[in-house]
Amino acid sequence: MSCRAIGLSGGVIFGVVFMYFNWLTVAAAAIALLSGCDRPSAEQQIQQPVTEVGVVVIRPQHVAFTTELPGRTSAFLVSEVRPQIGGIIQKREFVEGSDVEAGQVLYQIDPATYQAALDSARASLAKARADVTSLRAKAQRYKELLATDAVAKQDYDDAQASSKSAEADVAFYQAQVKTAEINLDYTRIAAPISGRIGKSNLTQGALVTAGQASALAMIQDLDQVYVDVTQSSADYLRLKRDLAEGRVSGSGAAEAKVNLVLEDGSAYPLAGTLQFSDVTVDETTGSITLRALFPNPDHDLLPGMYVRAVIEEGTNDKAILAPQQGVTRNARGEATALVVGADNKVEERQLKADRTIGDKWLIASGLAAGDRIVVEGVQKVRAGMVVKPVEQPQQSAEESAKARAPQL
Repeated sequence: MSCRAIGLSGGVIFGVVFMYFNWLTVAAAAIALLSGCDRPSAEQQIQQPVTEVGVVVIRPQHVAFTTELPGRTSAFLVSEVRPQIGGIIQKREFVEGSDVEAGQVLYQIDPATYQAALDSARASLAKARADVTSLRAKAQRYKELLATDAVAKQDYDDAQASSKSAEADVAFYQAQVKTAEINLDYTRIAAPISGRIGKSNLTQGALVTAGQASALAMIQDLDQVYVDVTQSSADYLRLKRDLAEGRVSGSGAAEAKVNLVLEDGSAYPLAGTLQFSDVTVDETTGSITLRALFPNPDHDLLPGMYVRAVIEEGTNDKAILAPQQGVTRNARGEATALVVGADNKVEERQLKADRTIGDKWLIASGLAAGDRIVVEGVQKVRAGMVVKPVEQPQQSAEESAKARAPQL
């Protein structure tokens, strides 16, 4: 009999009985009869379906830890071309913006006065040498005559002293000739290093002086380029701690590789090496300066360019990575994840996430190998529910990082 029929019958019975019995007793019986109709039978109960969620099985992975830092390029060698003597520039011997070789003449200063000074020094040297010949012969004759007492001892001593003085004059004028030759050679201003020369700051007819403040031009060696970047001291300490505790295997500074991302987002094709890190922390920024050296055969990198350096810090062969879509934050800002246990029951885990590797979080604690973390349907489940886990495919750390890296 249906609940509706029972309800009608119950109403009739209630009316008849009410005429003979106390109305409170009848009301209680009617309520009991009607409440029995509200309980569904076993056949009427509807089985609720088990919620299906996508999970990823945590597996230890090999991870190369990298840090991306902003920096600027600078030339490997820089030389400012300056005059070492004074004079008038007669001509310029190079093309601005061209490559020059060490020793190549760049400017010619008027050599007339320096040539005259050299000629004068050479003449003085010739005279001094002639004096030496005469005085040396005189001293020798006095020595022979002194043996027979033909000359006084004082005369012999004077002849010897004059001969020595003439020899000193020869040495002096030899130095004068050398100085004049150097000054004359300085009238031809040569490139001190090989590289690319910039614009000329002075033109033909300009007066230059030794030790002047402004350079004539600048030469920069661009076959190799430095990249200077800064790293926070906090990151430096974290890396040092991970290395000490064995979580990261580091390489020596000479082996640390550095890659570049250029201003337009493209990747520089050649890798560089980390040269050194500064030993002093900048008090204003709390950072340490790092310098890397890059080959630059095609001169694609120019001094002053803004770049991003990707530095390899070390590796971890047993890193625990969790997909970012499976990690959320609670009200206190702590990282949490829903993990499906062996009985397919969901539990909430509190995690310690260190950093991102591609599209994954590096987990320091809270997850272990073999754990199944919910990545799809996170909003539909909560801790304590029984679910149907469906394993999802996942990329390795290298594939994920490669997919997010700039393409050549």
